[in-house]
Amino acid sequence: MEAKEELFFEMLAPVPHPTSCRDAYAFRQHVETARRNRKVEMTPAFDQYPVFYFTNHNAIQGIGEIECMPDHFQQLDFELEVAVVLNKKARNIKAADADGLIAGYMIMNDMSARTLQMEEMVLNLGPAKGKDFCTVIGPWLVTPDELEPYKIAPKAGHTGNAYNLEMKCVVNGKQVSVGNMKDMDWTFAEIIERCAYGCDVLPGDVIGSGTVGTGCFLELNGTGLLNAPNYKTQWLQAGDLVEMEVTGLGMLGNIIKKANSNFSILALKK
Repeated sequence: MEAKEELFFEMLAPVPHPTSCRDAYAFRQHVETARRNRKVEMTPAFDQYPVFYFTNHNAIQGIGEIECMPDHFQQLDFELEVAVVLNKKARNIKAADADGLIAGYMIMNDMSARTLQMEEMVLNLGPAKGKDFCTVIGPWLVTPDELEPYKIAPKAGHTGNAYNLEMKCVVNGKQVSVGNMKDMDWTFAEIIERCAYGCDVLPGDVIGSGTVGTGCFLELNGTGLLNAPNYKTQWLQAGDLVEMEVTGLGMLGNIIKKANSNFSILALKK
């Protein structure tokens, strides 16, 4: 309990009011494993181009409590990611030049309410309500020059900067996820190239990497159940302490808080 009590403070996100917030799908391991767990084949589209979705740029926060409604606790999940923030306006920029738009890097926790997410995506739209209540970034913005010691070559056939940064997530003192930013298949430069095609990207835009392999309970539970039918699944609960740490980027900590409300939109279904 001591670790939880120490975290009762708040710290603004490095970019508390981004102009937009996109989240990509850059780690093949996560995509492949999640699809395998759903008993569907890996799609070749993943290797053809990077994809992203827009999430709620008005629901950004940093270190502190994450207040959740009752429906959010229906399979409440974290997602361990890295994000960048842009410092220049650009349009139709090529990947070879796109790293020059990156002001810095930070940890991202793309909070996810899986029941809400899965219900609405049956209609081939979203994610929306499953994602729009909170996205955590921080604890601070790390400029690209500070990550030079960790720079490595991108994967074969890809363009842009890549980094060897260990990523991990600990829930209530127990490590649940471990990965590495070097496993990104699509680079941020390639993601920015797609984001900027035919439209402006702006200073203050935040772009997430997508979930690292093993970086969420949805993936971990699916793998556990595939290997053992009696596997005990885990989701975030009120009072849980979520701590994400990435080499060179610091540690991002949050406590899950239950809102003082019993209002449910799931109960409004016809």
